[in-house]
Parts: sequence; structure tokens; C-alpha cells
Amino acid sequence: MNGLPASKVSVGDQLPKLEFGPISRHTLALYCGGSGDHNPIHVDTDFARSAGYDDVFAHGMLSMALMGRMLSNWVPQNQIRKFGVRFTSITHVHDTVHCSGSVVEELIHDGAECLRLELKAETQDGRQTLLGDAIVARA
Repeated sequence: MNGLPASKVSVGDQLPKLEFGPISRHTLALYCGGSGDHNPIHVDTDFARSAGYDDVFAHGMLSMALMGRMLSNWVPQNQIRKFGVRFTSITHVHDTVHCSGSVVEELIHDGAECLRLELKAETQDGRQTLLGDAIVARA
């Protein structure tokens, strides 16, 4: 795991960041197969244009998966007690996704010492695509 372990962080500390990309058409096709989400808006340019978009774009759940990977790179998966997101913008082909987070609260959750995290994903130009939160156990 990168950075300080959950047992040693405090409110205000930053999680180790995750950068992924650039998102390619190949990445989108692989995600379609892996996720079972074969919506043509993610792989068929003609379909995306007929729906009013300039081009295909990434699945929102791909960005959520990247954010989840940032979390599980930092703490073991069994320490993640809660994880949720809100999709705020489209991730386009050729975007690079930057996931980050910070500790905003120390709390007791289901009898365990935990941390509440605020998370976000942004593109290379600073456009926010995802807001999230998580609760992770300290150990």
C-alpha cells in the first residue's frame, strides 16, 4: 500500500493518488466485455452522434472502478466499509483520470474505528467527473 497506512492518518491527510489513461477506445471495448455493459454509446461513434454526443465516452462505472482501485491500493479491500459516488461529468475518449481523496472525519462505524473520506475524479484539465465518499476501517 502506498503512503501512510489508515492506522496512522489524521483528518486533513491526503490519500495516495491514482492516475489512469489516457482512456482509449480499446479500454472502452475491454470494459464492455469485462462489465457486460454493451451500451453502444460507449463504443459506436455513429450511435453516440445520433444521441447528440460528439463521440463515444467512458462508462461512469469505469471511473468508479478506478476510484475503487485507488482505495484498495491504499487499504485492503476488507477495510472498505462503505463506498459511493455521484457522477458529475462525462469522461471522454483520450481523457486521463486523476483520482484523489482526503480524510475528513474520524468516527466509530459499526463499533470499529473508521475514517470518512471525500473522493473525487478529475480529467487532465481539472474537469470533475465523479464525487465520492467512503468509510474505511483503521485496521
